[in-house]
Amino acid sequence: MRVVFMGTPAFAVPSLRLLADSHEVVAVYSRPDSVSGRGGATRPSEVSLVAEELGIPIHCPVTLRDATAVQLLRDLEADIVVVAAYGLILPVDVLSAAPLGAVNVHASLLPRWRGAAPIQRAILAGDERAGVSIMRMEEGLDTGPYCLQASAEVGDASSDELTATLSQLGAEALIEALPLIGSGEAIWIVQDEFEVTYAEKIRKPDVAVDPAFPAIDIIRRVRASSSAAPSRTSIAGRSVTLTEAVADRVWDNDYLIGQGAVAVNRDAVVLGAADGPVWVTRLKPDGKSDMEATAWARGVRDITGSTWKALS
Repeated sequence: MRVVFMGTPAFAVPSLRLLADSHEVVAVYSRPDSVSGRGGATRPSEVSLVAEELGIPIHCPVTLRDATAVQLLRDLEADIVVVAAYGLILPVDVLSAAPLGAVNVHASLLPRWRGAAPIQRAILAGDERAGVSIMRMEEGLDTGPYCLQASAEVGDASSDELTATLSQLGAEALIEALPLIGSGEAIWIVQDEFEVTYAEKIRKPDVAVDPAFPAIDIIRRVRASSSAAPSRTSIAGRSVTLTEAVADRVWDNDYLIGQGAVAVNRDAVVLGAADGPVWVTRLKPDGKSDMEATAWARGVRDITGSTWKALS
């Protein structure tokens, strides 16, 4: 099958690699190189780097809404367009540019979590399972029917860990679905509109932490956080980003801490939440690298017995 692949971040890489192993990927579309660093250096997307490695032609248009871009896509004579976290909304002319249309590797169990941040929203909501859907693309936001889904337990996975798991599941589901789509044997399931939830982009307030929150809420916020939207707080007057936290440790009953209090033992920096302790095992001090929380605490005086608070 001749395939045009559209994707940008690391989530899309396993799908591209498996496609290249089993189909003819005639072109890869990705977002334009991003600018990073003080010098204004540009950095290709993860998908662009892999496409270059595989020797596949790369296109990075700013928009797909002009006639020239649409004609270029049609001239590739692909059988199908496959999309995985591309980052641009596709106009109807693009969706219909290939005979089999366009399908998307969407990182949720549709109709739950349509939208930009399904993995993080699943973690924040306490979903027991998350997954991927191979869906037919329409003009609406993730409104199309799906023909295949795969799922995994969320457990205590962070956003990065769950993304890696689902990216591989999505790639495998895609490779399973494409022959069925090509032969017309795929069974398309229409989404139940009464079951729809929306996964809006994660912003800093969504992952902010506060001593007044329940412990499980704080932990989910830390797990759903990222460099773009970090879970930041102040411990003993020092601003830090929480990068790993758990709540299932056994604390010495002779030394319980109250809401807003801080303690340290050999395993973690312990923060008192509204209904119990949160064990912070890793954190990132401002201006430094991510590290074990206990290593940070050893370098800071007067942690035990201090307080922690939300950052405004």
